[in-house]
Amino acid sequence: MLSRDFLKAGHTPTLFAAFLYFDLSFMVWVILGPLGVAIAKDFHLDPAQKGLMVAIPVLAGAVLRLVNGVLVDRIGPKKTGMIGQMIVLTGLVLAWAVGIHNYHQVLALGVILGVAGASFAVALPLASRWYPAEHQGLALGIAGAGNSGTALAALFAPALAKAFGWQTVIGLAAVPLAIAFVVYMLLAKDAPDQPAPKKLSEYLDVLKVPDAWWLMLLYGVTFGGFVGLASSLTMYFNSEYGLDPVIAGFFTAACVFAGSFIRPVGGALADKFGGVRTLSFVYVLAALGLATASFQLPTAWFALAALMFSMLALGAGNGAVFQLAPQRFRKEIGVMTGLIGMTGGIGGFYLASTLGMAKKMTGSYQSGFIGFALLALFAFFALYGLKARWRAIWPTLHGDAASVRV
Repeated sequence: MLSRDFLKAGHTPTLFAAFLYFDLSFMVWVILGPLGVAIAKDFHLDPAQKGLMVAIPVLAGAVLRLVNGVLVDRIGPKKTGMIGQMIVLTGLVLAWAVGIHNYHQVLALGVILGVAGASFAVALPLASRWYPAEHQGLALGIAGAGNSGTALAALFAPALAKAFGWQTVIGLAAVPLAIAFVVYMLLAKDAPDQPAPKKLSEYLDVLKVPDAWWLMLLYGVTFGGFVGLASSLTMYFNSEYGLDPVIAGFFTAACVFAGSFIRPVGGALADKFGGVRTLSFVYVLAALGLATASFQLPTAWFALAALMFSMLALGAGNGAVFQLAPQRFRKEIGVMTGLIGMTGGIGGFYLASTLGMAKKMTGSYQSGFIGFALLALFAFFALYGLKARWRAIWPTLHGDAASVRV
């Protein structure tokens, strides 16, 4: 998959730095999910409060991705990433030193963690600007595989919380993040062909283009499903199947690893077969997996299989969407990364919060899962209606039709 042409085309140290920064930022972004069982026990939270607790960082990250998208185009991705990492490191250390004493303080911490989630809008353009169109799917798939950081949180946070207490874990999370910051400073480099800064009003001009809204919707389903599940599954497995939080974290990590490491595969498949064709399969498979998971499956292992299947589909879709975006919005990829990432986060907020609300109101997560499966089917039918126009028009936009594969 990593051909000689690909390795020669871009800047490998920057691609690695983007991945590591993204990976460990995402670990921190969703850390309240794996710690959620312990936090809920200390503060006596109901299912809706637990859902909101894990959804707030997702929503904050969604909004801040738009801010980062603008900053990337104005001051460059490297400086934007430096600022974000320093804010998150400071927030983690202060939360650990001062302590968290009530539910509202947990929500406030969630807003700070949202800055880590906004790393998406930095890491992807940092990598993307080094690579030509024919390698965008793979390059952004590799950088975007930093989604796997959510698995690191699920894998280690519950066990560390059991041993040392969940508040200590908040402080410990700053250690790997500090290491990633040093690596980022040493290896990351802005591409030489940075676009000229625009007026602030010009950044939103892309919203006048219908294709921008469609790409935002498509990613709202794929990434929204991924991060919503990553934030919620530890509490889901604990609540529905009585798994110990540590074991529930292992189950969650398995799902997240599956969805993260297939992201480059999704990007590569989109490079080869086209993003529309790849995404069409993704949405049908994701809807099937989520609908299956909505039923009270007889064992946790059956639920794990259904959710891993769903995460594989959603993860591949994340890579495929970002094979399409740079082809349509090559000159505006910074702000488009922010906008698309924002709606991805909003999708995650929707799923995480509705799962908690469904559990509180009906005693079951079923309606939350079914609702998101229907969104996936809607995205499939939308793509079916868009593909002919995209294939006819997109190759004419930038004067290099041979390199465009929709």
